[in-house]
Amino acid sequence: MKLTVVGCSGSFPSADSACSSYLVEADGYRLLLDMGNGALGELQRHCGLYDLDAIALSHLHADHCIDMCAYFVARYYRHEGGRCEAIPVYGPKGTEQRLTTAYADTPSEKSMSEVFDFHDLAPATAFRLGPLTVRAELMRHPVETYGFRIEHDGKSIVYSGDTGPCDALRGLAADADLFLCEASFTHGKEDLPELHLTGREAGECAAAAGAGRLVLTHIPPWTDPRHNLRDAEAAFTGPVELARPGAVYELSAPRP
Repeated sequence: MKLTVVGCSGSFPSADSACSSYLVEADGYRLLLDMGNGALGELQRHCGLYDLDAIALSHLHADHCIDMCAYFVARYYRHEGGRCEAIPVYGPKGTEQRLTTAYADTPSEKSMSEVFDFHDLAPATAFRLGPLTVRAELMRHPVETYGFRIEHDGKSIVYSGDTGPCDALRGLAADADLFLCEASFTHGKEDLPELHLTGREAGECAAAAGAGRLVLTHIPPWTDPRHNLRDAEAAFTGPVELARPGAVYELSAPRP
């Protein structure tokens, strides 16, 4: 299983990165987690425009989903070979309406469903996508938001989505090989536990969950990522690093 960071900036794109988007690949299958501002352009550095097999959206804030509107155009108006077949899209309830409203003049228009096969997420659900097992858990955020655990061949990747501290995230990340965790806020500066994590809280969560590796993501351009990295390292003794666009993580199956 392989994880590629397509974009990792929080709230809006930075000079160096698109917003949240992460490509998970296994046995030729490609699952994209989130498609925030600027992600569609960056995605094409890592896979073909029509090579995705499924998409999972953690929530419906623009920095996690808005490039789905551009991707709709690419799939609906494809010049070669005609319109694309519908690709599975998993997201919170209302995902189709949210994306349609962002794109179309008529909110009731159903053309998005011609190229996106929408599925509503629900708390504590698991489903198969090709060779991947995906588990979704409800996180702590002002809108309906999900974290994901993706498993394949004995390895696991956990993506927090956006969240404040919560038991659901610790449970989701239990013994994860790679924990991709948001760290939007700075310890001692911002204390909004219903909204986001600090670097320190991300480290504490990784330690409590027994994660193997922590990768901090969704750090907004106004936040000093080095500060959050130091805070996370103080709370978690395992490997910690900052997500960066184009970073690739290979998770190999354990040898028999």
